[in-house]
Amino acid sequence: MKKIAIALLLSITLISCDSSDDNNQNPNPYLVIPPVSLSLNLNLPEYTDLKFPGNSVIVTNQGIKGIIIYCINTDLYTASELSDPNHNPSSCSKMDVIGIIATCPCDDGNKNDIVTGQFTPPNNEKYPMLQYRAERNGDVVNIYN
Repeated sequence: MKKIAIALLLSITLISCDSSDDNNQNPNPYLVIPPVSLSLNLNLPEYTDLKFPGNSVIVTNQGIKGIIIYCINTDLYTASELSDPNHNPSSCSKMDVIGIIATCPCDDGNKNDIVTGQFTPPNNEKYPMLQYRAERNGDVVNIYN
């Protein structure tokens, strides 16, 4: 009986595990998730700010309208799409960042927190910023999806 219970538990565990969430659908109808693969060497002058908590860097040649990478602490980073998640990409949909708030310059004035990606002030009818994975490995921060 004990062997059957262990085998059943192991089977359920293996079936429920998924090493990738690539099959998850994007719930945002406005943004198509672009492929992103970016390595930022923190020893290069343009990325040294990311060695210190509270600093951010914008990379314009990736994502839809660019990606903002924010250093929470020396081990934890966030990476967010700069295209406003609450309307289709347009000439005015690239958000401007001041501090940790990204603001859409279009007439709607949408605002999101770049640390959490959430719409600010909280609003369940608004989409959060598109987030990319960010991992630090030595002196390199890898951004990908």
